[in-house]
Amino acid sequence: MVLNPKNFILAAAVLVASCETVPVDVVQTTGERVTSTSGARPASSIPSSAQASFSEVIARVEPVAEQMCRERSPQRNCDFRIVVDDRPGVPPNAFQTLDQNNRPIIGFTAALLRDARNVDEMAFILSHEAAHHIEGHLEQQRANAATGAEAYGRLAGAAGSRSAEDIAAAEQLGALVGSRTFSQNFELEADALGTRIAARAGYNPVRGAQFFFRIPDPGDRFLGTHPANADRVATVRNTAAELGL
Repeated sequence: MVLNPKNFILAAAVLVASCETVPVDVVQTTGERVTSTSGARPASSIPSSAQASFSEVIARVEPVAEQMCRERSPQRNCDFRIVVDDRPGVPPNAFQTLDQNNRPIIGFTAALLRDARNVDEMAFILSHEAAHHIEGHLEQQRANAATGAEAYGRLAGAAGSRSAEDIAAAEQLGALVGSRTFSQNFELEADALGTRIAARAGYNPVRGAQFFFRIPDPGDRFLGTHPANADRVATVRNTAAELGL
């Protein structure tokens, strides 16, 4: 069967429209806080009690995460840098990325620190993000995106598309689909390793995972990046049981 290239691109557009927005974290860091692009340094919106709790969590979790990183992935840069994004209006979020020198960066937004109910939640989230780096999920996600882009570009060409615009649209769709391949597995892997990191640092990961009950449940959304909250809690509990917790 020969596909009409216009129909192929239309189907791609509908598919993209049905997907959730992919957050992209582009930040500039100054010390341990993130500033706006203008360089203005806003007054911290994080309560002093939350700041003190997070400082305690970093002091205990970071060395454990770095030690486990060196044990499991000695080829990686295990010198984590932890920053707080306190720009006004940024929603609750935590992320892991790399700087230009491949140093791992873990970011928390001020809103997330305000929402955390206890140090166990802060510790589990921090451990979870560190686990993404240790497991190499960012690199795997990029490789999956590149594979998807190439495959969808070839499919568009085979369907008869000749314009660079149509090919580019197909490659973008392929990158989206590819980047989300195995993404739910990555999250569960990070939950499992994050449980071990938090526990070794002296925190209760099962109590820390209670924040799953306060966030929207992604369920089985098409191309969703995160698994159902019940699956994540089960992963934490099962891993904690293996540790005798």
